[in-house]
Amino acid sequence: MGKNRYSSETKWAVVKDKLSGQFTTKEIMEKYGVKNSTQIKTWMKWYRENELHRVDQPIGKQYSYGHGPESASEEEKKERQHSHLKMENEILKKYVEMVEELKKE
Repeated sequence: MGKNRYSSETKWAVVKDKLSGQFTTKEIMEKYGVKNSTQIKTWMKWYRENELHRVDQPIGKQYSYGHGPESASEEEKKERQHSHLKMENEILKKYVEMVEELKKE
C-alpha cells in the first residue's frame, strides 16, 4: 500500500470546504477521495499556522529554510499567494453572508 498523493488544488479545495463549515470531515473525505481524516487535520494546521508553502510541497520534501524548491520563481510564489488571498476573500464573504442571514432570523 503506497502513499496517497494529493494535488495542491485538492488540498486547497479541502481547506476551503472545511473553513466554509458547510461540510463535515466525512463528507469532504468522500468528495475528494481523502483516505484519512488526519490528513485533513494536517492541512488545516498548516493553514492556521500560516505554513502555506507546505501545501505545494511534494511528499518527503518538507523544505524548512527557503519555503520551497529554488526552482519556484518569484512569479510562481506571487501567483500562489494571490490564489490563497482570493480563496481567503471568498471564505470571508461567505462568512459575512452567513452572519447577515442569521441576523435576519
